[in-house]
Amino acid sequence: MSPNYKDDWNSPDLRRRLAAAMASLKNHRIVIASLFLPQGTVYYDDDPHNRLPPPPEPQPPQLAPATKGGFYNQSLLGAAFSIVDDLTKGSTPVASPVEDKANPFSAFTSPRLNPQTGVRPLPSRLPTLNAVPSAVIPAKSTLRSPDGSTLAQPRNRTPRRPSRTASRSSSLRRSSSVVRPSPRLGFLDAPHYTPWQIEASSHGNIGLFNAVNSVGDVIQKKLWVGIIDSPTDDFSEDLRVDLELKYQAQHDSLPVWITDAEFAGCYDVYCHQVLWPTLHYDVPDAPKTRANLYDSKDFEQYAAVNEKFAEAIISTYQEGDIIMVNDYHLMLLPQLIRDRIPTATIGFFLHVTFPSSEIFRCLAARQHLLRGMLGADLIAFQTHNHMRHFRQTVHRILSLEALPKGIQLENSFVDVQALPMGIDLASLYQKRKDPEVSQWVEILRQRYAGMKLIVGRDKLDEVQGVRQKVLAFETFLERNPEFQGKAVLIQIALSTTSENETIASDKLSTAIASINSRFSSLSYTPVVLLHTNELNFSQYLALLTVADAFLVTSLREGMALRTHEYIECQEERKRPLILSEFTGSYSFSGFRSCFVVNPYDVINTAKAIKDALAISDEEATSRWQDLHKHVVSQTAQAFVTSFLTRLQRAHAEHTQRPWASIPTLPTSSILTAYKSSKKRLLLFGIEGVLVFQDPKITRDQGFSMPDDVVELLRKLAEDERNVVYLLSGLPVAGALDKVAKALPQVGLIAENGCFVKQRPIVKDQQTEWTNMVSHVSMQWKKPCLEILNYFTERTPGSFIEDRGASIRWRYWPGNPEDTELPWARRQAAEAQNHIWDSLGEKFGLRILPATRSFLVLPAIASRVNAVEALLKNPNEDFSTPSPSRLQSLMSPTISDSAGEEYDFILALGNDERLLARLNALPQAETVSTSGRNGDAKW
Repeated sequence: MSPNYKDDWNSPDLRRRLAAAMASLKNHRIVIASLFLPQGTVYYDDDPHNRLPPPPEPQPPQLAPATKGGFYNQSLLGAAFSIVDDLTKGSTPVASPVEDKANPFSAFTSPRLNPQTGVRPLPSRLPTLNAVPSAVIPAKSTLRSPDGSTLAQPRNRTPRRPSRTASRSSSLRRSSSVVRPSPRLGFLDAPHYTPWQIEASSHGNIGLFNAVNSVGDVIQKKLWVGIIDSPTDDFSEDLRVDLELKYQAQHDSLPVWITDAEFAGCYDVYCHQVLWPTLHYDVPDAPKTRANLYDSKDFEQYAAVNEKFAEAIISTYQEGDIIMVNDYHLMLLPQLIRDRIPTATIGFFLHVTFPSSEIFRCLAARQHLLRGMLGADLIAFQTHNHMRHFRQTVHRILSLEALPKGIQLENSFVDVQALPMGIDLASLYQKRKDPEVSQWVEILRQRYAGMKLIVGRDKLDEVQGVRQKVLAFETFLERNPEFQGKAVLIQIALSTTSENETIASDKLSTAIASINSRFSSLSYTPVVLLHTNELNFSQYLALLTVADAFLVTSLREGMALRTHEYIECQEERKRPLILSEFTGSYSFSGFRSCFVVNPYDVINTAKAIKDALAISDEEATSRWQDLHKHVVSQTAQAFVTSFLTRLQRAHAEHTQRPWASIPTLPTSSILTAYKSSKKRLLLFGIEGVLVFQDPKITRDQGFSMPDDVVELLRKLAEDERNVVYLLSGLPVAGALDKVAKALPQVGLIAENGCFVKQRPIVKDQQTEWTNMVSHVSMQWKKPCLEILNYFTERTPGSFIEDRGASIRWRYWPGNPEDTELPWARRQAAEAQNHIWDSLGEKFGLRILPATRSFLVLPAIASRVNAVEALLKNPNEDFSTPSPSRLQSLMSPTISDSAGEEYDFILALGNDERLLARLNALPQAETVSTSGRNGDAKW
């Protein structure tokens, strides 16, 4: 892959593949449910008495004269000041750490950071500091470059998003603070004038919003469902109507109206004090949060919010809608929708981590949360580890059958997959081209000439490991005195809830105060802490561009997408990445070229910092290229494409016709078509179709086929117009070799496609068995048998069938009413998960569950592939094919031209996947004997 992602992204092949994958979505509306809408409300106040004083006239930024050693005069650049100063201005939350810092942007005036006029701040549901920079940049503002040229023009009137000054856990009412609507302002195209306007919100899931918009040419119809980011108890009915009209007409959005009390209990308490820390392996301290963990009050608020989301989606649901539910705020929503719309297409994506079952079981509402998620057709996670943890948790808490592909429910199946999220590279590239970014890059290079910059960007809570990062940097300076005065850690902080931030604040304040008091001077501050309201996105991109390393020390995290931004901003310099091993990003092989650290080990983290700063250009380039290849292959577009197409496929597979609605085979019409045809292909299953035999009898006495069945097959095979094949999961030795001897004119497919014995092309021709997986390694069988032996010893009545290229484990062939059957099922699910986790991906295996048994075999082998090979090459003798020929023969898709030699095809069996594939051939008649829902014609 080219190291230039612009070429990768614009390549016709990639665009064509994405368009093909998403083509089927054009006729569907995508309903995206996320707690916050991408747009929030802004209040414009036209009353001059309420206006804030105008800001001072902006002055062009001037670089301070350099002193010896490349350092700049601190008095001209802006002396180090305390975060306490910010508290008095309301720009920093109460719980922010107190430390001295030198803001590299404070010496240059930008009205983007100045007080704004024409608006009056009002309460908000969230602090404004929790912002993604790209979402908080005004469309136009004035910024002057070092040469005095204007980079952008100011707007006439700039809104300010309401900000809550009190605790987020309290639901503020606006009865005393709301400014009456002015008749001179408002939505001129709405039925009622109002000073509330809708603009981009910094509180929503900006990554999801950008990902969906990046494929806007394909997703032509969408609807965002969520709450707005302001308290709404005092909103009149007329105002709500105005906002709904505006959201629907201009933003394809549907507001969900919840009370402020519901928001406080759901978001402030249950989501952020219970779910968030628990999902990140930080079980809340019982004495402090006992009510939250074990009382139902806050969970009831959480459930009430999910219920209102369900009501909103159901009220606007249209047949064919694809519903995408996002994140831990809405874990109950899939099942709430499923209860009301059983046929809906529902997917759930968890953007954060999912812990092991030992952690998740601490939640009192664990069963409610899991069953809520299982209402989806597809549940997706960021990494394979999160997916595995979920399967194990469902199995151990709900006692459901957890298989490698998903969760088997009583009447349905839920797919579980890993689909990592990425960034919109095309959008990032355009933002990097902004001249303002280049201006700030030049300023920062001069400001930090001769110094090493380490940049980080994290939320201010304990699981992000910011304190561990500062301690590691302090250790780095202690052990490497040559970097004292020459290395700076610039930490960008995203505010979270005030409660979560308070927990981490004191420890972080102590750590920053310690390092700055030990190593700072009049011209040097080792740790610079910036909140996201203190720089805009152009300045952030400039920091990523000039950084000598990017440091992530999360104690637990999903995909660290900020590392993707850093990697692409380093297209020119190719500086290294230092990444915590506890991030989801590190679980992907493409990120193994970073400097990996254990954030709890500050000594080795300090060593990694030194190694990253001392790396050679050649090694840095090599590492960057590996990281870049992963980033360009894991984009926002790829995520949306994969999630929605796999969701459609999962829904189609699970929404099969009920068994009772499948019509009975019309024998008279089938016989008429049979007699009038000139060339016929007859496919019959053996087990459960032609032969019904207890597996224990087969094990003890061997396999045998009834004489009347053998005689019937012999007569069919003697007709020159008939080509007869028998399909089975039985092995060749001791079973199907007997059938082959009794029926020499009949073709056989054994072990679910692992072996094929072709029907003789000419009469009396002797054909041999062909191993269709001879090119596949069988080294997996020994460890697989060891795992199954372990479970056999612990599961009464179970036994192993070791076959040529597959292994079947039968775990309870006895009385289905036996009380030990549930235990045997749990053991079977546990065994499947162990095999899949240790061997499945490594050796390319497939696990097929059946009634009281499961089969392990190479993934390339299937009855579908074997039948496809016969249909494509009816007259070819492939008894001794080369490995490359075997690879081509085992194609997984039945082509349009396959089977043209036959004008009549009859398939009788219980392999629903094969029957569904054969339905693509117009001359095929498919008959199911499975007794399950399926797509067979008869």
